[in-house]
Amino acid sequence: MEEREGSVQEKHFEMEVMGEKRKKIVKKSWDESKKMWEIATPAMLTAVTQFSIGVVTSAFVGHIGEVELAAVSIVQNVIEGFVFGVMLGMGSALETLCGQAVGAGQVNMLGIYLQRSWTITGVTALFLTPVYVFTSPLLQLLHQDKNISKLAGKFSIWVIPQLYAYAMNFPIQKFLQAQSKVWVMTIISIFSLLFHVLLNWVLVTKMERGLLGAAIAGNISWWLVVLGQAFYVLAGFFPEAWTGFSLSAFTSLAGFVKLSLASAVMLCLELWYFTIVILMVGWLKNPEIAVDAISICMNLELWTLMIALGFNAAISVRVSNELGAGNPKAAKFSVLVTVLTSLIIGVVFTIIIIVSKNDFPKMFSGKPVVIKEASNLGYFTAATIFLNSILPVLHGVAVGAGWQTLVALISIGSYYIIGLPVGALLGYKFKLGVKGIWTGMLAGYVIQLFILILVFLRTNWLKEASKAEERIKTWGGPQEQQSPSEPNMNGDRTT
Repeated sequence: MEEREGSVQEKHFEMEVMGEKRKKIVKKSWDESKKMWEIATPAMLTAVTQFSIGVVTSAFVGHIGEVELAAVSIVQNVIEGFVFGVMLGMGSALETLCGQAVGAGQVNMLGIYLQRSWTITGVTALFLTPVYVFTSPLLQLLHQDKNISKLAGKFSIWVIPQLYAYAMNFPIQKFLQAQSKVWVMTIISIFSLLFHVLLNWVLVTKMERGLLGAAIAGNISWWLVVLGQAFYVLAGFFPEAWTGFSLSAFTSLAGFVKLSLASAVMLCLELWYFTIVILMVGWLKNPEIAVDAISICMNLELWTLMIALGFNAAISVRVSNELGAGNPKAAKFSVLVTVLTSLIIGVVFTIIIIVSKNDFPKMFSGKPVVIKEASNLGYFTAATIFLNSILPVLHGVAVGAGWQTLVALISIGSYYIIGLPVGALLGYKFKLGVKGIWTGMLAGYVIQLFILILVFLRTNWLKEASKAEERIKTWGGPQEQQSPSEPNMNGDRTT
């Protein structure tokens, strides 16, 4: 009897212990989820509204004509996609450095980092300007349709002001995100989007200014975003992080440029994948219809990608902050919570696209042949959206931890050595057209996802925290005297 009672008591004790563990895990997950959503929600809204500036432009231009929509789509997906990737990538070095500096308590360095990034992105914009100027001959050199290329060339010259807006915008965004100060940025972006809709209605629909009106609307809207954010940063709302312009911004540029280039290459390889797919579709028969159809689907897919980029920003900030603070276990747990949350939302969007595949193309075109072709790509769009609910989160982990070079190498292998050749083979050799090209793109996604998951599972997070500490010492400049920190039993640091 005593043995039985002892056994029952032991079981009760074990159940109580298990119950306590479950409660701790649930509470920890809830706390991490709140931290993640505090960053992800405004970042998500900002990404969606800023991307929607281009979507609104396409929607208004799509009702002008097929050639006009194809021209704008090529500029947005090829020229601006190329430039957007470079600028976002160059600005993303700030995401690693600012995030880790905040975690380490060196907020005073954020203003210097921001000025260094502005210097680098400004010079980069100057070098990229000829791409806009010579868009028409470049597209014809790539064997794109002559009429589309000429119209795209005019439109790209008209939107050059947006290039310099990107150069200012992305560094400011990373500066604000690292400090989890993004709600003002969100409000500015929402206001600019609403104003952009009004401008397009006035200039494109009422005044019938065509592509010129659409370009003017886009230029004004993007500079409203930049000027609003710049005022927020420079007007004294960040007394510790922004102490004014300094010549220190022009020191230690070599290491900063190196990390900026690594970030740019990582993101460009990702965004240029879409660009090359658009170009490959442009080489098919009836390019106007094919480009219009895939552009409609990609606009929608990229719009949902902006949702995932909210989680990308959140996990980048969380990982960089925790590694900078010497808390590797917390960084790893944050990744698990964010991936699971993004995946659930990705499944919901995937179902919505499948259900509405015959209806969503009507938002962008009134041409039955374009609507039908875009509807046929509904399942491919849904599959891409599902995969993109996970990949951006893993890319955010890479930026937060400073793995940009590794991810760039993985992208080269999965996208350019496997994905594009498979797409070309299926699209041209086996005559599957757009579906074949898109299948190759999906193959590249799946391979990269598998490799990144393996990298994450094999990561030594304690070692990554040490690397973050060394990175801050290298580029952080003179440090104030800080109390020493030691790792606790969980592998995290306590002060």
